[in-house]
Amino acid sequence: MDHGMMDDAASASPGPDMETPPPPEAGSGPPRAADAIWGADAMRASREDLQRTHGDFPVFWFQGDRFETQVRGGADGYLWDLQGYYGGPTSRFWFKSEGEGTFGEQIEDAEVQALYARAIAPFWDLQAGVRQDLGGPDTTHAVIGVQGLSPYQFEVDGALFLSQRGDLTARIEGEVDQRITQRLILQPRAEVNLSAQDIPRLGIGSGIDSVEVGVRLRYEFIREFAPYIGIEQSWRLGGSADYARARGEDPSVTNYLVGIRFWF
Repeated sequence: MDHGMMDDAASASPGPDMETPPPPEAGSGPPRAADAIWGADAMRASREDLQRTHGDFPVFWFQGDRFETQVRGGADGYLWDLQGYYGGPTSRFWFKSEGEGTFGEQIEDAEVQALYARAIAPFWDLQAGVRQDLGGPDTTHAVIGVQGLSPYQFEVDGALFLSQRGDLTARIEGEVDQRITQRLILQPRAEVNLSAQDIPRLGIGSGIDSVEVGVRLRYEFIREFAPYIGIEQSWRLGGSADYARARGEDPSVTNYLVGIRFWF
């Protein structure tokens, strides 16, 4: 061992157990002691600059979480799932859009959401706003929900929707990234839709309306751009399955997926 390294090791701090503890009066002073000396008005600009330096400034973020072609028995389809926000670390404006359809036909389902979000805990936002359905019957919903990161890195998005006709529905989504390598990522995902009542005009039955379970394998050429492949199984249940059969649709569908995930 080099003698210089031995000297450095000998002179190093012995560690937290042997450090001199802080004096009892440490931290007992006023939280903004400089105000008492210079005045609150004089310190306000410095305090605001410190807040901006440590992250309290607006940021724009946009992500195409799912942008894919769905290959299935019968007619192939497409799906988009976009979201983004503008704002600071504790309050933001969120916008979301989801939709799907079959190639060569009109869009089956499409929606746009505009939400105000406020942080209620580390990694969790409370969201409230409106949702407008663009495919099918014209429907506007009031929205309240939560979105955030649960233990074990599960991304969770749950919301309640109350339409202008008084119909109450809910949606819960969850996904998690499992890194195989630094660039190859496996993402299991699940979604459950529920309804408090039958909604014949939308083909929705009371209880659990639909369940989707899938997995996507993506490769990040760069962090902001990642093509993926995957497979997803969806089921319409209960009264929703009856509505689907009445329209000549299969309530159980397997989709093979090819898409891209991007953000900026």
